[in-house]
Amino acid sequence: MLLGKKKKNIVGLDIGSSAVKLVELKVGRGGRASLVHAGVAPLSPEAIVEGTIMDSSLVVEVAGRLIRERGVKNPNFGVSLAGMNVAIRKIHLPTMSEAELAESIPWEAEQYLPFPVSDANLDYVVLETGPETMTVLAVAAKKDRVADYTSVVSQLGKTPVLVDLDVFAIQNAYEYNYGAPEDRVVALANVGAYLTNINILAHGQSVFWRDIIWGGNNFTEAIQRELHVTREQAEAIKVGERVGDVSPQTVFGIINAVAQDFAEELKRTFDFFYTTSAHDRVEEIVLSGGSAHLLNLDQVLKDRFSVPVEIMNPFKEIAYSETEFPPEWLNRHAPALAVAVGMALRTVGD
Repeated sequence: MLLGKKKKNIVGLDIGSSAVKLVELKVGRGGRASLVHAGVAPLSPEAIVEGTIMDSSLVVEVAGRLIRERGVKNPNFGVSLAGMNVAIRKIHLPTMSEAELAESIPWEAEQYLPFPVSDANLDYVVLETGPETMTVLAVAAKKDRVADYTSVVSQLGKTPVLVDLDVFAIQNAYEYNYGAPEDRVVALANVGAYLTNINILAHGQSVFWRDIIWGGNNFTEAIQRELHVTREQAEAIKVGERVGDVSPQTVFGIINAVAQDFAEELKRTFDFFYTTSAHDRVEEIVLSGGSAHLLNLDQVLKDRFSVPVEIMNPFKEIAYSETEFPPEWLNRHAPALAVAVGMALRTVGD
C-alpha cells in the first residue's frame, strides 16, 4: 500500500511479435490522463516466434533505443502476456473465508489449468459471493514466460512492477475511453501479428476470453505466397505501399480472402461463447492491434456479422500535445498502442 503517497505511474511496454510499443501517461486530478510518451519500434520476425522471446538481446536493444529516443525516465515498467502460456478460468466454489480461499485456490485451479500450478504464477479475484457458492476468476501465467518478459525490463535498467494479460489491458483501454457497455454485448478483438486476443464484455462485465492463433502474419504470408515476393515486400504491400507492378486490385483480392477466413475463425469463437453463456449475439465488434487497420478488414466483419465494427482509438479520452504527438502519427499507430495504454492506465500497487 502506498498510504499517503501519490500513486506512481507505469510505463506500458508491449513486446509484440512484430514491434515493441511504449506508452507513458500522467493521471491528474479527477482521473484524467494525459500522454507523456509514446513510441513504436519494429522487431525483426526472428526475435519473437509464436510468443516466445528467441533473441532477448535484440528485444532489449530495440526497446532500449526506443526508451532513449523518447527520453523516458520513469523506472516503473509493466509488461503483458498472451497465448498458450497464460490461462484465465472462472471457477465456482463453496463459499469460504479469504484465508480458506487463499489456501485452497492452488488445488482448485490445478483441475482447470492446461499446465501445472507449480509451474505458474497464480492470481485470483472473487467475482461473486452467495450464501452457498462463490465465483472466482483465476489467472495463471507460466513462470518461465513471466521471467522472460520481466528480464527484458530488468536488462533495460528498469523495474518490472506489473505483469498484465493482453485481454485485460485491452479492456482497460476500452473502458477508460468508451465506458463499460451496460446495454450490449461487445467483442474486443486485438489483432496482433501472431495472435488475436478476444475479450467479450456483456452488460458492463468481462465474460469470455480467448486468444486465437491468427493475425497480421496470415496476411503477410498469403501475399508472399500469391505474389512471390519477400517478407519485407509483403509487409509493405499489406499496408498499402506500391511494390513493383503489383496492382491494388490483386492485393485487395488476397487480403479480402484472408479477412474472410479470419471472420470464420471469429465466428467459431463467438459460437463457442454462445454455447457457454446466456448470450446468443455479439452486438458490436471493436478492433485494436497493429493489424486492425488492414485494408477492408472492418468492412468484411461488418458484412459477415451484420453488426457495427469500430477501430478502437485508445487516446479518445486522453489529452495530448499535437506538437509532441502529431495527430497523423498518433492515429496511424493508435490501435497498435492499445495494450500499452491499458497498462499505462494502471499505477504501482494497483
